[in-house]
Amino acid sequence: MSVVYLNGDYLPADQAKVSVNDRGFLFGDGVYEVTPAYRGLLFRWAQHVARMRKGLAALGIDYDAAALEAVKQGLLARNGLDDVPVAYVYVQVTRGIAPRTHAFPNPPVPPSVYGFANQYVRPAREVWERGYSAITVPDQRWALAEIKAIALLPNCLAQQAAVDAGVSDAIFVRDGIALEGSHNNLFAVFDGVVTTAPKSNYILHGVTRDLLIELARELGLPVEERAIPVAELYSADEVFFTGTTTEVRPSVEVDGRKIGDGRVGPVARGLFDAFLRVTAG
Repeated sequence: MSVVYLNGDYLPADQAKVSVNDRGFLFGDGVYEVTPAYRGLLFRWAQHVARMRKGLAALGIDYDAAALEAVKQGLLARNGLDDVPVAYVYVQVTRGIAPRTHAFPNPPVPPSVYGFANQYVRPAREVWERGYSAITVPDQRWALAEIKAIALLPNCLAQQAAVDAGVSDAIFVRDGIALEGSHNNLFAVFDGVVTTAPKSNYILHGVTRDLLIELARELGLPVEERAIPVAELYSADEVFFTGTTTEVRPSVEVDGRKIGDGRVGPVARGLFDAFLRVTAG
């Protein structure tokens, strides 16, 4: 039985109880953060906690996100994940328990904090080398996608569309522009240039996304942050996704159209190898 964290206590998952009046349950009123841990070490924690602070501030939830480092380490230890190759730790903070009304409780109530940790099993390299497929879907999310909010219904619908289509990823498209995946960031390669959507309110400002841009530049690859029209995406030499529970995942087909020569390309392969070296260290 896994151990979870709930409002100051570590307890078996089947004993954790959340009030039906919690605003996270009623409204999806909260934010979350998923942090990878390699051999028990939280990876890029400073960037993850900074993003959560921004989300909490945007929602007006008064909570010190720095306290979550100890929570996440505690979840790793209590679940025996201190020495596994890769784990991920999820924590969400909601506005708390209050009678159901759209306006915030006044005076404020204590936030509710919930977390859990699981092992991440990386796909076998031979599976990765075969590549994956994706579809495009209309972006039906609210216009503040940079906030890592727990209200993820459009993302769930998009990912289910991918499952129904028998592919791994769904790409959000707004006004003809390919923005990002349902739970990861999108990259494409055009004539050797690593290209991704610029940071805006329409994409999540991914920690792994930022790392891949750094690694690309270290490898001497040109990087361009710009809009990618769907029609141009189809003609890319390579397409791949990045994220905490995606790491680097190459797509060799989008909407049934072969990307490049239909095989995993050298840029995605080189960046994934560089990512593995960094996280192993």
